[in-house]
Amino acid sequence: MESVNEKIINEGNFRLHIVPTSKYKTINIVVKLKAPLSRDTITKRALLPYVLQQGTKNFPSRTDLQNKLDDLYGAVLAINGSKKGENHIISVRLEIANPKFIPNASNLKEEALQILQEIIFNPKTNGGSFEETIVEREKETLRHKIDSIIDEKMSYANMRLIDEMCKDEAYQLHVNGYKEDLDEINATSLYTYYQQILQEDQMDVYVLGDIDQKEIEQKLPTLLSKSRKGESAEETKTSSYQKKGEPKEVIEHQDVQQAKLHIGYRTNTIFSDNDYFALQVFNGLFGGFPSSKLFINVREKNSLAYYASSRLESHKGLLLVFSGIAPTDYEKAKDIIIEQMNAMKNGDFTENELEEIKGLIENQLLETMDHPQGFIELLYQQVIGGKQITPETLMNQVKQVTKEDVIKVANKMEEDTIYLLTNKGGSNNE
Repeated sequence: MESVNEKIINEGNFRLHIVPTSKYKTINIVVKLKAPLSRDTITKRALLPYVLQQGTKNFPSRTDLQNKLDDLYGAVLAINGSKKGENHIISVRLEIANPKFIPNASNLKEEALQILQEIIFNPKTNGGSFEETIVEREKETLRHKIDSIIDEKMSYANMRLIDEMCKDEAYQLHVNGYKEDLDEINATSLYTYYQQILQEDQMDVYVLGDIDQKEIEQKLPTLLSKSRKGESAEETKTSSYQKKGEPKEVIEHQDVQQAKLHIGYRTNTIFSDNDYFALQVFNGLFGGFPSSKLFINVREKNSLAYYASSRLESHKGLLLVFSGIAPTDYEKAKDIIIEQMNAMKNGDFTENELEEIKGLIENQLLETMDHPQGFIELLYQQVIGGKQITPETLMNQVKQVTKEDVIKVANKMEEDTIYLLTNKGGSNNE
């Protein structure tokens, strides 16, 4: 594995992360804007990526902007929003070809930095406002996106599990926002809020690829600092939750052929904790891979699930179990899933299984690092988590996890909420 050489420079109003590597044929520049999740702003933040891609001051239409990107030897622009822990992040990514492979393209990096600066700081406006026709059109795009989740039953069930599990916590907020907010948003109010983002959000800028480090250090701060006057926002603290007594059980009925049984656990371990590495191994054994307990026992041995897996929300301290089952198999499937958790708490796994999972986690990490975007997300984990855990550290610490470490972290798990989406006759809890 190539050693990670990330240089972090605090420019006062943003942090610059320079990651020189000859591993990729492209150069990636990613700007991350982070703020605490808030019900008052989530829909505006969800809408902004759609609006920002529609044009800039000098490239006033989507077509003009795309033509400019094409002129930059097929540069790729992507803008999106996501939530990590109790933070909302707007990511602006520009991927360009390495000029070393292109004759007469010595100005490519400089042009790319300039267009990125324009996309972020000089979007298409009409006075002190975004273009009204663009905002209204993109509001409809977002409205359709929010509506579509009801048709994606696995995503819908996961959203509803979080609704119930994290009620009154910031993490409950929907990353795509809320339809009822859209009528209140107009081109002026959205632009005003965007100016606030540019001055108040914590900004991290990543430049990854075969680059001249000194050139980036000289040029990029000049482009961004003059456009951004505020200090980076303070770190977001994850809110606490009130421990429940018995796990909450929620059953919802829709016209579905396949029921969705999703279960949420509190891990009581987050990215910055010392037992985070053991938690990764726990998840691998429990439900993270096709060789895990959930897949083998719920799906293969008992034929109770079309799929069965688990994933971690490392910055919030959640373990989420997903399964698609026949509506009549709810009780059986639920019992077997709970049995697998108890087996983990009792250390019902072998040393060979432990080593196999550690190898799979290492391969998964290496695979993620094969892609520039995945590599940057791994590095950004450290910003979100407020602790330096490089990919190398993560890999080395995972290798050292013992069976006792996994049992210890398993016994910190607390079953919180069981959510079932089923048809009218699909559960015993009518």
